[in-house]
Amino acid sequence: MLNRVDGSHKLLHAWKLALLRFAVTRDESDSLNVAALAAELDRLGGRRTADETFHFFRRTSSQLCAAIGGQLQNAADILDRFCKQIEAPRLRLAFAAAAGITHSDPAPSRSARPKRNPDLFRGLPARGSASL
Repeated sequence: MLNRVDGSHKLLHAWKLALLRFAVTRDESDSLNVAALAAELDRLGGRRTADETFHFFRRTSSQLCAAIGGQLQNAADILDRFCKQIEAPRLRLAFAAAAGITHSDPAPSRSARPKRNPDLFRGLPARGSASL
């Protein structure tokens, strides 16, 4: 049985995939799908009163769809900020490519590797040819 937390995680992932699909197709039906998933996610946030309904995902979706469509002046910043928040690396790279984000994640630094110890093999006999 699917519990509420797993269901909301799957719905959140479906919303991100819908945003990716809209970024690829730029089709109005895909934009409507993003909006429908956003409304469902907002509904999961709980309804206090009619005026206090949670609007985060609907507001974010409309802003992202407008940025993808190039309707906002700060579209690159909005898309870049959203892209950095995507945890799954493949989804993040796919969204960046579809949205036209040109910079890539920095390559891992070489300094993160441990340095080789030059004395590691000191005192061991030289490797000879192995006989089978």
